[in-house]
Amino acid sequence: MIRVYTEIEQGQKWLDSYGGTRPIFGCILGFTDTGLIPGISAAGKTPHDRALTCLADAEFLYNGPQVSPIYPLPPLIAGASPVLITRAVLEELNIPLYLFNAGLKIAPSVPSIDLGGIAAKCLTTGKALPLETVKHLWEEGLKWGKKLGEEAKDSYLILGECVVGGTTTALAVLMGLGYAAMDKVNSSHPQCNHGQKLAIVQEGLLQIQRDKELEKEGKMTLPLSPNSLISNPLELVAGVGDPMQIVVSAIALGASDLCGVMLAGGTQMLAVYALMNAIAHYLDIAYDKTKIVVGTTRWVAEDPTGDTIGLAREIGTVPLIGTQLNFSESRYPQLQAYEKGFVKEGVGAGGCAIAASLMENWHQTQLLHAIEKLAQRLGENQGEKR
Repeated sequence: MIRVYTEIEQGQKWLDSYGGTRPIFGCILGFTDTGLIPGISAAGKTPHDRALTCLADAEFLYNGPQVSPIYPLPPLIAGASPVLITRAVLEELNIPLYLFNAGLKIAPSVPSIDLGGIAAKCLTTGKALPLETVKHLWEEGLKWGKKLGEEAKDSYLILGECVVGGTTTALAVLMGLGYAAMDKVNSSHPQCNHGQKLAIVQEGLLQIQRDKELEKEGKMTLPLSPNSLISNPLELVAGVGDPMQIVVSAIALGASDLCGVMLAGGTQMLAVYALMNAIAHYLDIAYDKTKIVVGTTRWVAEDPTGDTIGLAREIGTVPLIGTQLNFSESRYPQLQAYEKGFVKEGVGAGGCAIAASLMENWHQTQLLHAIEKLAQRLGENQGEKR
């Protein structure tokens, strides 16, 4: 049920080290106005839906199905929220949950740890976040990394995210760091909207270039070399990133001296890994890279409309691990939609499915049963409300 796609020896050693242990799950919530751009994401049918997706996912993650949730799971273009996968695993295996508000426009309706961040502006502005906010979130993340690392010192920490539009900010950070990430990222669409993402990212990076008076005849060569645009990776996040990225980078770095760390996600967590490396180099912080892996779903790792494996190799030294969970035989069409390329990942779903196989040796049958049991409860509650 688990496949190691890159850095196979290192990834397998990581899996062997933490088999049979109970992890801690931390989900970092954030928002970027980039997610409101029409067509940018399928994590909600409309911009209004996408504005509430994170709040709905957080509430469901904490409470499970409710008859009258404050923020119901929004309708998607197709499929069901990946929070169903995550909640099913956490609930069945009693995995501790921490919710972090890295920067939202509206506070979550369930208990969460407010890190004092703010929602990001659209990355096209080149001024997504104030630099002081990014620095503050970095320091807060390091503190929580140490706390969670102590709690998980005999096991590992899973770090998930919920940021609608986050694969586009991920592309922006990766390109700003100098990686050839074009056409390699994923999306919640069955056919990745690479052209739209690239145009948005180019606009944001060019705006930074204008602001720094580095524009040369209105043209910019992409990908950028690491030092051609901006030398301080914290400033890069402030320009075109989102609040989740800096927090997860800091928590992972802070925790890695004390426990294992799984960055649970696809493109967004590969960007976090690259960002963490860049910040550690910039600030001269040493850490053990063998403690950190990226865990996702096979829908992301094997996405034919992106190149997740190629992106992991482009970044280098990162083991990419994927759950082999399959929904082709599910009785729910909303779950079958994953096999058609919709949704794919989010809210730490892939990482939690991997954890179930590591902790209890769950196979396809157990995973699917737990997820469908939760989906049935959700459907029954929605029926009661009607």
